[in-house]
Amino acid sequence: MKELSAKEIASIRLLNQQLVNPVFDNPCEVVDWFGMMQAQQYQMIRWAVSMRTRKPKIASFKAAFNQGKIIRTHLFRCTWQLVTANDLHWQLPLCADRNRQAIKGYLAYRGKSISERDYERFNMIVADVLKGQLSLGKDELCLRLADKGIDTRDAHTLSIYIRRAEIDGVICSGHLDDKQNTYALIEERFGHHEPIVKEEALALLAHKYFRSHSPASFADFVWWTNLSVRDCRAGVDAIRQKLQEVHFDGQSYFIHADCRLAGFRNRLIFLPSYDEYLIGYKSRHIAIDKEHCSKAYTNNGLFFPVVVNNGKVVGRWHQKTLQPTFFNPGLVADTTSAVNRYAKFLKSVY
Repeated sequence: MKELSAKEIASIRLLNQQLVNPVFDNPCEVVDWFGMMQAQQYQMIRWAVSMRTRKPKIASFKAAFNQGKIIRTHLFRCTWQLVTANDLHWQLPLCADRNRQAIKGYLAYRGKSISERDYERFNMIVADVLKGQLSLGKDELCLRLADKGIDTRDAHTLSIYIRRAEIDGVICSGHLDDKQNTYALIEERFGHHEPIVKEEALALLAHKYFRSHSPASFADFVWWTNLSVRDCRAGVDAIRQKLQEVHFDGQSYFIHADCRLAGFRNRLIFLPSYDEYLIGYKSRHIAIDKEHCSKAYTNNGLFFPVVVNNGKVVGRWHQKTLQPTFFNPGLVADTTSAVNRYAKFLKSVY
């Protein structure tokens, strides 16, 4: 079994995460390649996807988002994800039950509960409010819900109802707004898709994860999906003929047959917060040294915009000033290309 170095693993990951020598021209291809992408920070999702295209443009991402080709909603790990319209219909059923249980547990921990009847009532009302191809910002949605008798004064409880409506397949993101989340009806956003059986969906999920995150371990896949070990094993076993097993530091990793193994060239990269290069793996020691982890993300799940050089997270960067702060003050690195690429992207509105 082939033994890889940490640098080799990082290089292959950068290539297949499309962070070095990207092969795609439009944002839809990127999201489709990944299957789903973390989308926690609303302002940063544009860069997270677009930077993985040959010529990053805000206009291209906005067009795909507004046309409903890219959707932002709560999926695996009960958190915000970007997904294509073609993939949402088979991903929702895979994670819905676990997400419902996660919400139930979250409420119970805080001594609260919401009945299924209350969820059903909310879903009916929000569907009525949004019907007719509407895309509403959260502020306007709250006003219309209040007119229908929904108590919107408790923003936290309201957010639970909205998240549950997403998990139940009632609503998803609407048109892209610069300042706030938007919502629309799923059935009006992209119509009907034929369901696929669970076994096929699990195989497709594993296929998309490993081709975009290789080399990755089985534990990484379990963490990324938050599905049961049994379901994850079924997905991996279904595509096993496409996976090559390699080793690093006593750990087994899989490399997908569709992955590029050559063509890496180093460049300093400004990654957005919650980027897949860090958050897409349970173990992150290959991408960042242990002593720097707390500077890149917190124990309660906050991830910051970071600087990557030679496959390693070496610092953070400020979203407004574009100034980096390196973890090692003695590090000398040219940030000109990274700064210019992001600055050019910000101007690519048309």
